[in-house]
This record gives sequence, structure tokens and C-alpha cells, in this order.
Amino acid sequence: MRRRHLLSGMLAAASLAGRRSEAADLAVDVLLVLAVDVSLSISEARFDLERRGYAEAFGDPRVLRAIAEGPHGRIAVALFDWAGPGEQQVAVDWMVIGTAANAIAFAKRLAAVSRPFYGRTAIGSAIGFASMLLERSPYRADRTVIDISGDGTSNSGRSIAEARDAAVTAGTTVNGIVILTDPAGMPAFLRDHTNPVGGLAAYYRETVIGGEGAFVMAAEGFEAFGRALIAKLVREIS
Repeated sequence: MRRRHLLSGMLAAASLAGRRSEAADLAVDVLLVLAVDVSLSISEARFDLERRGYAEAFGDPRVLRAIAEGPHGRIAVALFDWAGPGEQQVAVDWMVIGTAANAIAFAKRLAAVSRPFYGRTAIGSAIGFASMLLERSPYRADRTVIDISGDGTSNSGRSIAEARDAAVTAGTTVNGIVILTDPAGMPAFLRDHTNPVGGLAAYYRETVIGGEGAFVMAAEGFEAFGRALIAKLVREIS
């Protein structure tokens, strides 16, 4: 009898140790959802610059150094493409990034996914989808961040304020990276969409972002997107 109790106790201790080890394996410093605008105003050339920016950003030494300096030395990332209502598709599902090898794996996964949409611009719907991704993440972190990229104002879909406020209430920070474009030669509807009164960065600050430490980063054109993204990731991760 005593031997059975001893064996039972050993098995229980081993099970508890296993659960603790598994929980530790799932712990990261930040859960980061990257929401990538692929709406109609994003040309193929611009889409390629976006893809290249995201693919290369995590391999940058500054980003890897910021990740390494965290308590766990790793973050978890998911990336999806979005356009109009109901147009959200995961390109890279949840994965851990903590090393250069992880960054290369992320880039390979992203490169294998083609563009899924050419629809309208539903920022609120994108925030809602990002919140859903955070809820089903297999990883755990004290900080959760949604990173919305875009080159224009919302023109369809769920209310931005409703989706943003729900995310913030859940403890998530919503940040933005806007891609500025020259309005010269654009048709009026597109000019108003990409260059609203007061500027796109101000629109994101007033309408899109929210939560603790929320901020907007601006890329001066698609060619500068990669550089702006690196600076943004370092700020979000640190």
C-alpha cells in the first residue's frame, strides 16, 4: 500500500512538472498580430514592397536584439492579410520568433502565400479578426499588441471604435503604421481615401489606435515601409 502511494505521488509530481514545463514553453514576451492592408489601393508593386518589408524585418539585428533582451527572449507572431468586410486571411499562423533561424522560417512562410484580396478597406473588421487571433493563440504573454498597416481610411465594415474599444478593454494595445502616398494624379475618390484632411497619420491617431502606449509610425512611401516597420517593431517589442 505504501509503495502504491509513493508511486502515485511520484507520478503526480512528474505530471505537474510536465505541465509546468509545457507552460514555460508556451510563455513569450509579446503576442503580436500583424494586420496587413491588401485593399484595392495597394498596387502589385506596393504589395511586393509590403511583403518584403515584413519578411526581412524580423531578421534585422535591431529587431532580434530587442527580442533577445526580453525576459523570455522570444515573442509569438501571427500575420494576416485584410481588405473589406469578411476579407481576412491568415498568411503566417502563430509561431515563435527568438532567433535568426526563426526569422528565416517566418520569411519563408510568408513568401509562400499569394495575395488573397483586392477589396475595400475595413479597418474595424481587421481589428476584430486580430482580436480573435489573440484569443486562440497557443502562446501566453503579459502584453498583447495588434499592429495595423494601411494606406487609407476605412470605408466599409465594422465600426473601428467598437472593435478598438473591445480590444483595449481586453488589455490589448492597437498600434498603426501608415504608408503615405503622393496624391498627385490620383482620382478624387482615391485622393480623399489615402490623403484625408489632416493627414493619414492623424486619422490613425484619432480613430484607429488605442491602449497603453499606443502609437502611429509613418512610412514616407512604400519604398520606406521596411525601414519604418523595423523601427516600429523595436519600439513594440522593447
